[in-house]
Amino acid sequence: MNDLEKKLPEESLNPASADNVDETISGTVADESNCVSDDVCAVTSSPAEDLSETTDTIDGTSYASVESDNSADDNDTDEPKRVNFHNMTKDELVSELREILSENRMDAHKEVSVIKQAFFNIRGKETLEEVNEYVEKGGNPQEFSSQADPVETEFKELYAEFKNKRAAYLEAEEIERKENLAKKQSILDEMKTVSEDIDNVNTRFQEFHDLQQAFKAVNNIPATAETEIWKDFQVTVEQFYDHLKMNKELRDLDFKKNLEAKKSLIEEACRLEDMSDPVAAFRALQSLHEEWRNIGPVAKELREEIWTEFKDASTVINKRHQEFFEKKKAEETANEEAKTLLCDEIESIDLTKINSFNSWAEATDKVIELQKRWKELGFASKKVNNALYSRFRQACDAFFAAKTEYFQKTKDEFAANLAKKEALCEKVEALKENEDIHKATNEVVKLQAEWKKIGSVARKNSDEIWMRFQTACNYFFEERKKANAAKRSEESANLAAKQQIIAQLKDLPTDGVRSDVIGKVKELQTEWQKIGFVPFKVKDKIFTEYREVCDNLYNIYNSRENKQRITNFRNRVTSLKGNGLDKEREKLVRALEGRKNDLKTIENNLGFFNIKSSAGNSLLRDMENKIKKLKEEIAQIEEKITILDAQ
Repeated sequence: MNDLEKKLPEESLNPASADNVDETISGTVADESNCVSDDVCAVTSSPAEDLSETTDTIDGTSYASVESDNSADDNDTDEPKRVNFHNMTKDELVSELREILSENRMDAHKEVSVIKQAFFNIRGKETLEEVNEYVEKGGNPQEFSSQADPVETEFKELYAEFKNKRAAYLEAEEIERKENLAKKQSILDEMKTVSEDIDNVNTRFQEFHDLQQAFKAVNNIPATAETEIWKDFQVTVEQFYDHLKMNKELRDLDFKKNLEAKKSLIEEACRLEDMSDPVAAFRALQSLHEEWRNIGPVAKELREEIWTEFKDASTVINKRHQEFFEKKKAEETANEEAKTLLCDEIESIDLTKINSFNSWAEATDKVIELQKRWKELGFASKKVNNALYSRFRQACDAFFAAKTEYFQKTKDEFAANLAKKEALCEKVEALKENEDIHKATNEVVKLQAEWKKIGSVARKNSDEIWMRFQTACNYFFEERKKANAAKRSEESANLAAKQQIIAQLKDLPTDGVRSDVIGKVKELQTEWQKIGFVPFKVKDKIFTEYREVCDNLYNIYNSRENKQRITNFRNRVTSLKGNGLDKEREKLVRALEGRKNDLKTIENNLGFFNIKSSAGNSLLRDMENKIKKLKEEIAQIEEKITILDAQ
């Protein structure tokens, strides 16, 4: 850019922006909700097409389309003539703009845009020539001032007048559409009143017909209401004809006329298939549907058939338009479905049924896996992607909030229960100062009942607090036993009987037949259970001795039996080959996993188990025996697996 061009007035170099007047050429695409049917939808306009209609480039020159005064030419077509405004002078362009205003053609905004561009192109060139001439005469470019152009002033005034009139025109047109909609609705209400008057519907045929014509005569309504009101109109008309008790020839004549008109529209729709421009075909289809809605009904037996023909012809045109959008939405739809399933899956987790640490751990692993799968998916459509993410994020937040609440609540409950149990221990220990042992013991029994009502504490505190409470309680029971001298002789006899059973157990052979010896052991154990209490000071000792003798016998015979089983297993394994060894090992691995799971379950339950008897709880001992047995079985299975692996 030279110095002269830098000093030119902005208005001269950029005529399109002169006087800050510009008009946006735009179009609208018909909303899919305004389609006539599910298969037929038409486009009214698009910005790109409107722009292309405004200026067509022919040999590098811009033209605008205007209606020809002579509608019939040699080719008998309505093709508008092309006017090259860029070949006109300023006066001619002003004249064209003045003519448009005089004819009040407010719909010629595209022509006006091209006229404005052509005018200011000329004006820009003139200004540039004035500057060059001024400089050549020795003038300073910075001091240059273009002289007023009366033609330009007139053009701007005419253009401003056009813009004001067009704005008023558009506003009036919108008001007219709303008024027309109100008129149509009012007429439709009258038609419904006539149609619902079944007793007099025959005599009111002409009135209904006149209302139909009046309804059709009102045009230019808001596009958003057009489809719905025409559907309502068709339903009302069909309802009227269904109720009408009129002369058959009159009805058939009307139906025949409508049938011919609709067949003509079907033929036109079929011809649209040959159009090379699918958008133009789509627009033309919209006009055909507009005419279809204005035509009355046909005979009931032909309604579905004639509509199907028209719909099928429309579908061919519509598919070319729909294919592009369907292809574009395919991937987003797939992602939307996948994300919806993930939302459903995480929302299906029932938080009310997760009531243990293990179940919370399992649920947490599942949620983390769902989050990983979510990240691997692409975006869904814009209208749902954010909503789906918010829904998924909300479900995740709710899960982890519930987890935090559960752990905190459980921790608080454990702490509260521990405080309650420590308070009970202190109460029991304080009763040692009471000289009335019977009264104190009764109070201890009440405190034991309160202990049972208190929930669990943390595993690390469970044994310690229980032993403290048990030790404090046992003191009173031992003291009460001392006070009950009458019971001592019976306890001594029970002690002697239990000692006799221990002696019999010790006399049993360790190398006899297992079924005989173990059977005798169980008989003696049954007798042991029938014997009452022994003196408190020896109860633990006598029971320990009894358990040691029993355990020793069971261990000896179980060990011998296990060794025999291992020997038998070794002998059987030697006969297994190939798949047989694999199947046997797989079977043992499943059994080992099952035993380990059972052991884990029992040990976990044992951690929450409370001993509630001063003499020990038989259920607790049974659980301990089960643990011991499971460990032995696990060791035996592991040994068998080792034998198999050595083959």
